[in-house]
Amino acid sequence: MKYTLLLVLFFLQHLAYSQSNKIEVASEKGDDKLMLTIFLKHDQSMNLNEIEQIRTDQGFYQNFPPEGVSVINWYVVMGIGQMVVLELPASKLSAVNLAIERTAWKAFKTEIYPTYNLYPIIENKLKNKSKVVY
Repeated sequence: MKYTLLLVLFFLQHLAYSQSNKIEVASEKGDDKLMLTIFLKHDQSMNLNEIEQIRTDQGFYQNFPPEGVSVINWYVVMGIGQMVVLELPASKLSAVNLAIERTAWKAFKTEIYPTYNLYPIIENKLKNKSKVVY
């Protein structure tokens, strides 16, 4: 009897532990798209015309963003340079990297960060629910 009780307790503990380790995915889309934020940091030893000439010569405007990649936003960040937010299938990540390496280097120093939109998750928690849409 004592061993049966221990066996039952063991199984209950195991069952409770396995149920508590469920992984919830924040994305409800179920696709392989991701967002990427790219900082194109100005080299302040060059003026804007010199930077523009390098971008043009390297084919930046013809090759960025690569096919299948969407621009969500493109901002000027004063004192830093430009910030580009892209949406892309995960399979296009290497194409974005190559496009940056081949056409933006020399004109910019780059920083690239995977990002996601937190607003749909946090929206209902905010006291002020207004969102600016341009």
